[in-house]
Amino acid sequence: MSHSTVPRSRTEADTTGKSPVASGGATGTRPNRPKGKLSWRLRFRRDRVLLLMTMPAVLLILVFNYLPILGNIVAFEDYDPYASDNGIVSMLHSPWVGLENFQQIFADSAFWSAVQNTLVLFFLQLILFFPIPILLALLINSVVRPRVRALSQAILYLPHFFSWVLVIAVFQQLLGGAGLFSQLLRQHGFDGLDVMTDPDTFKFLVTAQSVWKDAGWGIIVFLAALSSVSPDLYEAAAMDGAGRWRRMWHVTLPALRPVIALLLVLRVGDALTVGFEQILLQRDAVGPGAAEVLDTFVWWNGVRNQDFGYAAAAGLVKGVISLGLVLAANKVAHLMGEQGVYKK
Repeated sequence: MSHSTVPRSRTEADTTGKSPVASGGATGTRPNRPKGKLSWRLRFRRDRVLLLMTMPAVLLILVFNYLPILGNIVAFEDYDPYASDNGIVSMLHSPWVGLENFQQIFADSAFWSAVQNTLVLFFLQLILFFPIPILLALLINSVVRPRVRALSQAILYLPHFFSWVLVIAVFQQLLGGAGLFSQLLRQHGFDGLDVMTDPDTFKFLVTAQSVWKDAGWGIIVFLAALSSVSPDLYEAAAMDGAGRWRRMWHVTLPALRPVIALLLVLRVGDALTVGFEQILLQRDAVGPGAAEVLDTFVWWNGVRNQDFGYAAAAGLVKGVISLGLVLAANKVAHLMGEQGVYKK
């Protein structure tokens, strides 16, 4: 009788039938992986085309976003750009001052005035500007006729493509000392008004300009979120007796909640950037006491006064505070049950 016909017990067959990979023996083979998890080599081979497509964007981000971070060393130096024709060589040969620039910043009343103006503008825009795109998206979404909806969107989008020079010129023609409203008031026996040069109303003026220019563009994200809401939800709510306002409160707004949380986190992270070009163009009209914000403070000290180390220190403080605001706002989003910028 040959050996191939000799029966073996089940235990013996199971024992001898185990492969080195399954037994995990010291045979140089790879250990077991969780079911469904691929190795990095297999994932690289699978996604190599997508990775190749993203390489140009990654290179742009590295060159224009991450490499300039190395320039923050200027904040710890008395930087002299004329020490060499090469900026890197100038950084290496500039005197090291440590935390001296930061000590001067924290003792500078102009810096704290810029911080105060920046925070006031941020809270005004958060309260008055942030909800307006949501309301406009809800209003446009309620329009039944497609042509009316498309025309409304086009009219609201248009100011976004205007430059700040043109936007400020339009407001000057309306609210300036020789503007339309001032002339109408004088024709009816009242004193004229000049909102464009009034420091007390400057913050509201800047907020109104931002609303007129960018509120229409901000509704794009909210309209995209509304388009993903199933009509069955509205029909079910209507069958349960919910009117238009209750459908909006119980169906529409919950659908927008993740998008609102995400954009709110991003807006909080951008709190200390309230419009450099917009404010710089109007800074001289109302004075630095009302119009100086952190971005113009950095520009004025770095570019105009040539105090690059001092300006870099102010910009670094702004970046650290902005990062802290993003992390804090994202934590609040997690507590609300939303994903935020990143998951837990």
